[in-house]
Amino acid sequence: MLLDTVRRRINGGSVDTMSPRQIAAARGPHAPPAPGPLGDLLRRLTEGITGRPHGGVTSTDITVPGAAGDLPARRHVPDRQAMGRPLVLHLHGGGWVVGAPEQYDWLCSHLAAELGAVVVSVDYRMAPEHPAPAAVQDCTAVARWILQEGGGVTLGADGPVVVAGDSAGGNLAALVAIAMRDAGIGGIAAQLLIYPATDLTMSTESARTIIRKPLLHRADMEAFTTTYLGGVVAPDDPSVSPLHVSDLSGLPPALVITASDDPLRDEGRAFAERLQQAGVPVRYTEYVDMPHGFVSLPGLVRSARQALAEMVQFASGVLDR
Repeated sequence: MLLDTVRRRINGGSVDTMSPRQIAAARGPHAPPAPGPLGDLLRRLTEGITGRPHGGVTSTDITVPGAAGDLPARRHVPDRQAMGRPLVLHLHGGGWVVGAPEQYDWLCSHLAAELGAVVVSVDYRMAPEHPAPAAVQDCTAVARWILQEGGGVTLGADGPVVVAGDSAGGNLAALVAIAMRDAGIGGIAAQLLIYPATDLTMSTESARTIIRKPLLHRADMEAFTTTYLGGVVAPDDPSVSPLHVSDLSGLPPALVITASDDPLRDEGRAFAERLQQAGVPVRYTEYVDMPHGFVSLPGLVRSARQALAEMVQFASGVLDR
């Protein structure tokens, strides 16, 4: 299937059969097309699936301070000048094992342009070399730097902060918001959680029954989670599974997007329900007939751009208050 080809393009292959060397190779930016007409054709074909970055945004590679040293990151800044520019801290997906900020240029550059925001996508440490809770520690350290140590101004933003992420990145974004609340650090205005992994026990009905839909298979989930937890952290530990955090009150407003054909559907829905029960303003949307990862496929599915518009609308509404 075409979507399974895209799955291999995004993940670098089926992670349950990949060697550590193949996993490491799948993390970085994909090799640029060869120069010349053939390279231009391949680039256009790729962008026809994963989207063309916004032309009015400048994207640069930078570093930001993590928990154990500097981390690579990609900053997207709208070319038009503005005061009170918000900052979106974006955390990429990939099961805490693969993925890279460069694979989110379409989404991050369009968020930057349409929100008038600086968007910074962080390449946190990943398993198996750095199992849990390294990724959480890195993302929390970056958030502290932004909110407490003037990192936002350093990055070119002087407005509120939004945390955003999909899948494993949605898991990390939710955990960052919780960590900042627990530390008494204000400044996060909103959460954009796109098909977030919130329950690493994989015990929901959708996780048990949606086994081999495009882009995320049950075997992938098991391999990602086992590799990330490293046999040390329990899957129901609140430090890695936000659904198991006992108190979700006092968190920033959240947009939670799920997909009907996604094994993570039910845990995203359950997290949205728990946020609502805790008094957190929540907008929840389930996209029908969509697989996990659909937001990364604007050239294939119309719903990707609809989800982007919903993210912009929700964040703008919160930031304008």
